[in-house]
Amino acid sequence: MFIFDAHLDLAMNALEWNRDLTWTVEEIRKSEKGMTDKPDRGNNTVSLPAMQKGNIGLCVATQIARYVKKGSKLPGWNSPHQAWAQTQGQLTWYKAMEEIGEMAQITNLDQLRNHLELWKNEDAKKPIGYILSLEGADSIVTMEHLEKSYETGLRAIGPAHYGPGTYAHGTDSVGGIGHKGKELLKKIEELNLILDATHLCDMSFWETMNVYNGPVWASHNNCRKFVDHNRQFADEQIKELINRKAVIGIALDAWMMVPNWVRGKSTPKGMGVTLDQMVDNIDHICQLAGNSLYVGIGTDLDGAFGKEQSPDDLDTIADLQKVPSLLAQRGYSKNDIENIMHLNFINFLERTWS
Repeated sequence: MFIFDAHLDLAMNALEWNRDLTWTVEEIRKSEKGMTDKPDRGNNTVSLPAMQKGNIGLCVATQIARYVKKGSKLPGWNSPHQAWAQTQGQLTWYKAMEEIGEMAQITNLDQLRNHLELWKNEDAKKPIGYILSLEGADSIVTMEHLEKSYETGLRAIGPAHYGPGTYAHGTDSVGGIGHKGKELLKKIEELNLILDATHLCDMSFWETMNVYNGPVWASHNNCRKFVDHNRQFADEQIKELINRKAVIGIALDAWMMVPNWVRGKSTPKGMGVTLDQMVDNIDHICQLAGNSLYVGIGTDLDGAFGKEQSPDDLDTIADLQKVPSLLAQRGYSKNDIENIMHLNFINFLERTWS
């Protein structure tokens, strides 16, 4: 089945992890043997050939560079200008992948429809389509920088990541959006960018919903029903997004899938983490909505974690092809499964870009 993955940090892996994503997953793992600078070395799950193998022909691919103020314990760049420069380097990597035919940027309806038609051709090797998204807006130095990003293809943006940010408060922090956040939201609406509600803390989430009227999705966000942490959405937040015709992508980071995960100690096998928990989250959103129209896939695979923190029954991203049969076992129809695996996000883009 054709798959749309709504959240992959491809350029971050290429530039900060120095991974050549044109290699196979196995080749990347072999090249990282013995490396200890990052906890997921040798455990990667994503490469462009693995996406081809798994028929993941379309994704939301990120730029990400956090700006951290003096004294912050979070990793990041020491000025917004450095963060901006990092995102521009990531953009250059995507463009380099386009030049060699590995990827294709999707910014409008014609490109989207042509790309989907291309992927119906089983014979030719096809580029991976990507919609460019910015995870955390701290690198947007001014609104002019956001306009420049739009001109170079940015189509979605999340105001916050972890901690307090310039425009909103994110995961593991408490606070609202303030004057700068409202200015950002106004510009997002003006440009018809997609607002990504992922990572907003509860206060920033509700303040955002009170003032923002444009298109919104949540690229990679699970349900608080299963893991009681501010990183997940409470049912009231999920219902708010459903009312706004948003789509919520379900992520595969193990600590978001089962309670009581201890980073660096817990293991997927030991904690019983499998793709079944992804289906649990999908099903919960479908039950709240009364249909299958508001949930999709947003794996976040290789988002600074690898196999050591991924479902035990997933070796590479190509194993997402196991999900349709798991959904079928839960009683989901073929149409429902197609909605979840790709159509909901594609239909969202059709509505937003029409």
